[in-house]
Amino acid sequence: MRAALLGLSMAALALFGSAAAHAEDAAQQLPQLDRGEKVEKISLPAVLEKLTGWTKFGKGKVYILPLKKGQHVRITFSSKSKYAYMAIFDLSSSEDESFFGTDEDDNTADVTVNEDTTWLIKPYYSRVTRRRGLGAPYEILIDPNPPAAQQAPADQQKDQGPMLFPPRSKQGQ
Repeated sequence: MRAALLGLSMAALALFGSAAAHAEDAAQQLPQLDRGEKVEKISLPAVLEKLTGWTKFGKGKVYILPLKKGQHVRITFSSKSKYAYMAIFDLSSSEDESFFGTDEDDNTADVTVNEDTTWLIKPYYSRVTRRRGLGAPYEILIDPNPPAAQQAPADQQKDQGPMLFPPRSKQGQ
């Protein structure tokens, strides 16, 4: 009887210990958030999707976007405030730095994913300036099917039909 009770208690300890370890692993996968930020998991939309929000400190949203190898996505950030920015982190990377930020790069990230990954999209408000207010509205556009890059002008000229005034030939001069 004593052996059965000991065995049962050891099994319960192992079960609860593994559950606690699994909870710690799940917590380590999520990034460290600022106080009051909420994580919203989104999926790559089939068509253009618009996310709107407010960068108010303590009430902001952070988006998690899982992506598959080979997917091409364009993410565009806009805000009325010149102090609102967006950073994109790759959670599958060991880097602490963002791989894209609207403060240094452009307002549009146009990326083809090389391997299965998860991105963290974080809009934020710079607290460096004086008298900047409490936050700013923002808009994030996620385009899963961005148009192809523009052709070079020389290629466009070849593809055009007949011209109204064709160029003069050098023989007739």
